[in-house]
Amino acid sequence: MLILCILLSLLSCGLGLWAWTQRKALRAAAAQLAEQSRGDSDARVRLAVPNRSAEALLEQVNRLLELRRQDQSRWREREQSLRRQIANVSHDLRTPLTSILGYLQLLEDEDLGEEERLEYLEVVESRARALQSLITGFYDLSRLEGGEFPLNREPVNLYASLSGLLAAFYGDFTEKGFDMTVELEERLPPVLADSGGVLRVFTNLIRNALDHGKGKMTVKLYREGDGVVSLFANQTDELTEEDLPRVFDRFFTSDKMRTGRNTGLGLAIVKALAEQMGCRVEAGLRDGFFSIAIQWVYAK
Repeated sequence: MLILCILLSLLSCGLGLWAWTQRKALRAAAAQLAEQSRGDSDARVRLAVPNRSAEALLEQVNRLLELRRQDQSRWREREQSLRRQIANVSHDLRTPLTSILGYLQLLEDEDLGEEERLEYLEVVESRARALQSLITGFYDLSRLEGGEFPLNREPVNLYASLSGLLAAFYGDFTEKGFDMTVELEERLPPVLADSGGVLRVFTNLIRNALDHGKGKMTVKLYREGDGVVSLFANQTDELTEEDLPRVFDRFFTSDKMRTGRNTGLGLAIVKALAEQMGCRVEAGLRDGFFSIAIQWVYAK
């Protein structure tokens, strides 16, 4: 009987000690969790003593903490990106607007000659059109990214669309002194796309080349695999390999001083439009040539 009492007493003390250590370990884990909720630590919540059930619970808690940290990281990145975009939008709008206001003040001079007055009016009109284009670009990109840009996908003849545009821009290419190479494969099957979206994509690519290209330029249209590829390539000394992953980012521009010559919206719209039409878009930079290839899907 005495031995049994001693054993029961020892068992009771052991259970009491075990319960005390478990409570202490859980309080320590709770303190770690509270610290995690207040700070930005990436440490995991751990138990000081073994407890299989509690450890399984803490594993789930740690997974939730990791998901929260990832959400916080993405939120900070989005916030920083939004701040940069707001700054860029503000600057891009202010540049032509400041120019317009400046020339309007010059036009108030009563001693201004007629020739100078006409010259200043042309500059004001040019800046106003640039401002209008910029605002339109902002609006279109926001609609594209919000899924509110109407696209009617139907069979489209890329050869007819692109050849017509190249003819319309012939004077611009000549004025800029481009050495053009145009290789458009005829009798290509139609692709599944929006006709207006196709014209917008090709127009933006042409204008991008006119703004930033020089010397040689190549435009190709050819079959590849299960679709048609349109390729625009132009010589440039403005881009680097480090810039290449960002060329489709909205508001990215190789015009480092953001002089208003380029807003960075054109290629962002190209990518957004092309992808919404089911295309794959790739940019490349090789031997001083910047290229953009779009893989169009055949109409079934």
